[in-house]
Amino acid sequence: MQKTTKRNPWAWIPTLYFAQGLPYVAVMTISVIMYKRLGISNTDIALYTGWLYLPWVIKPFWSPFVDIIKTKRWWTLTMQWIIAFAMAGIAFSIPAPFFFQMTLAVFWLVGFTSATHDIAADGFYMLALTEHEQSLYVGIRSTFYRVATVAGQGLLVILAGLIETNSGLTPLQLTVNADPAVEWSAGTTEDIAATEQDLQGELQFFTPMAEKTVAIATPSVVTIVKEDSSSVEMPFREYAAMMRDSVKHMNARNGFQAAEEVQANTAAAGAVAAKSESGFTRWVRETFGEKREVSAEGPAANNIALVGFRLNKKPEAGEDIIVNVTQKGGDQSIHLEQDKLSTRFVFNETNWDKTAWLYYEIDHKLTERVTATFEGASGNIPLAWVVVFAALSAFFFVVAAYHSWALPKPASDGSAAQLNTAGDIMREFFDTFKSFFKKKQIWVAVAFMLLYRLPEAQLVKLINPFLLDPIDKGGLGLTTGQVGLVYGTVGIIGLTIGGIIGGIVAAKGGLKKWLWPMAWSMSLTCLTFVYLSYATAPSLLTVNICVFIEQFGYGFGFTAYMLYLIYFSEGTHKTAHYAICTGFMALGMMLPGMAAGWLQETIGYRHFFIWTMICCIATVGICAFLKIDPNFGRKEKEESK
Repeated sequence: MQKTTKRNPWAWIPTLYFAQGLPYVAVMTISVIMYKRLGISNTDIALYTGWLYLPWVIKPFWSPFVDIIKTKRWWTLTMQWIIAFAMAGIAFSIPAPFFFQMTLAVFWLVGFTSATHDIAADGFYMLALTEHEQSLYVGIRSTFYRVATVAGQGLLVILAGLIETNSGLTPLQLTVNADPAVEWSAGTTEDIAATEQDLQGELQFFTPMAEKTVAIATPSVVTIVKEDSSSVEMPFREYAAMMRDSVKHMNARNGFQAAEEVQANTAAAGAVAAKSESGFTRWVRETFGEKREVSAEGPAANNIALVGFRLNKKPEAGEDIIVNVTQKGGDQSIHLEQDKLSTRFVFNETNWDKTAWLYYEIDHKLTERVTATFEGASGNIPLAWVVVFAALSAFFFVVAAYHSWALPKPASDGSAAQLNTAGDIMREFFDTFKSFFKKKQIWVAVAFMLLYRLPEAQLVKLINPFLLDPIDKGGLGLTTGQVGLVYGTVGIIGLTIGGIIGGIVAAKGGLKKWLWPMAWSMSLTCLTFVYLSYATAPSLLTVNICVFIEQFGYGFGFTAYMLYLIYFSEGTHKTAHYAICTGFMALGMMLPGMAAGWLQETIGYRHFFIWTMICCIATVGICAFLKIDPNFGRKEKEESK
């Protein structure tokens, strides 16, 4: 008999799910940022890191092995130790000549290990806790998973930035102001000439444009004077695109970008071809699309600002000074163009006296003066990321050691059966899938997994575009900075609070009691976006309240979804069955989300949000067919003494 140990769930649930979230962020987000800072082209980053999501997509296919071999506790700890060594492997590989290939290979290892850790940790959660505790802590585990994503994308990237800033030349400091009181004037692309005073002192960056103030409003037409003194008029949008292309070619000409990166950016820019509208799309638009008057002048264009900088003296022979420019503070409505232009520049002995150009866009929806600050760091970039992954490695060594003590040893945590041969293992492997699809109400359950989140799967893809799009396109016309506050802060708070409260009430009343209120919560809160799409100039406070309500409702309603997955997975192979359920969950989010953008562009925001309300029939309707034990998730009454 296996010895049973009991630990307070607070001793291991927060750390376990924090540890579950970090590797995912490292593989999917931090890797992209690191490769960008280390000079890998956008084409290679998109191609190779895009495939790193695969382990989480196909993890149900090997989940039975986690169920039938060893214990879930053993798998969880083993995966954490492997991740600890793998993170160290990434740190050691970064300074190597073939770092891209080497680190990419280790990221694949981390991906499969992390996906396996997800399977084991979720299975262990179901084994180590009672049904009541599973309900109570479902919001807590989700919260600490989200905390891990914030820490990974925020704190670790900040750590890398601090090392970059403090290990190279004095950082370049730039400030861009957007002021509605300033009249528009054309930017200049003349190279920066150095005076004798500029060339004095230590090697450093300099610019006469350290603080630049530009207009917000733009002219409808710009007059361009050619070299032969003739002039030509062009719409401002075309002028801005011309200046962007000019910046790209000047930076390429001056040797600040690798040739393959310039070609990749050029190919990406020219890859969008005009597509003819299909007959079905035309029918949907004419039948269900909203009728909106189109402005004869077309949508307003964002203003632009150009800022150049250079070195004050020649670096030593063979020395490369790499500078990455990022936004450090202020309003995000002033932002660097990074989709088609690089913000990474390489100075050396041949181009030190050339001008590197930055291209800014200023959101035309601004109505008051705002400021944004930017910093060009030229420190030891490989060292910065070595430290980041060394820190991740150290964390996993510590957390694996801690969990070796903190994780309880539930008596139910064992291999599925006594398996002596490879044939026994494979037979059990296929029996796991067979038993899943022989469960009672299997097709009702699969329909629930696919349909319960149908409205949110579509809505989540269009919330940010709706907040950003101008009023003449049916959006709210918020600035980028305002959206960061509304959805990135208020929305996340609402989502987290909703999830925690959902767990608490489900633990008191049980899943069956709260299934309908939570389903209606997922549905009715979508009405907030119907209201916003029809409201006349809603205030920022109103938008914040609506987004909070919608995200709170989603977090509250999502609790029922997670608990049902746990409930349906109960049985001999609960770990593998839960992993299969999460596969259907991902499919239920992916397929509707893929079509959401097309549908919105075809019928408009107002009718799209009405459509999501119609889809709520599926969310609520499928719940009527579920058969759930009334006692699942509820705290059992204590026996009176």
